[in-house]
Amino acid sequence: MIALTALGGTSAQVDTFDGLMISECPDWALASLAGRLGQEADSAKAAQAMLGDALPDVGKCTDAEPFYVFWTGPDQWMIEAPHHSHEDLAAQVKEAVQGAGSVTEQTDGWVRFDLVGPRCHDTLELLCNADTRSMAANTTTRTRMEHLGCFLICRTDGHFSVLGPRSSAGSLHHALITAARSAI
Repeated sequence: MIALTALGGTSAQVDTFDGLMISECPDWALASLAGRLGQEADSAKAAQAMLGDALPDVGKCTDAEPFYVFWTGPDQWMIEAPHHSHEDLAAQVKEAVQGAGSVTEQTDGWVRFDLVGPRCHDTLELLCNADTRSMAANTTTRTRMEHLGCFLICRTDGHFSVLGPRSSAGSLHHALITAARSAI
């Protein structure tokens, strides 16, 4: 068997424009964590011990290499780590929280596209209502792009990640490319 990216390739799709690069990012493992009712503090404490950093608050992200964690809802987070070293990320998180939290494997449920360069704001403004120019580093928001519910993460100014449903990877990629061509 040959592993394929969300866009169906054997390697990540990279599209380059003047002042912008859009990259498919398939090399990340994802796991979701939700604190169970009445055990939220225990879940957060156990996750913090594993991750080496406190879980982020509303709209925030933490970057404690090799983990990147972003808030997704009340007592809910998405945890990201390099796939090559954390293929079993969900199992690792589940073991760490010892039943105080619900953990689900998310790696193949999402597609990630990174937009890097000074023209990323121009492109994203055509796709969603998030004010990307005022987003600080390590913040996140939930927004719609091309009728799809997506997470938009500002990693640094000029570097954003879009996580959308993997089943709609082609549509989301098309929307990103079309917006880039219109903006640039």
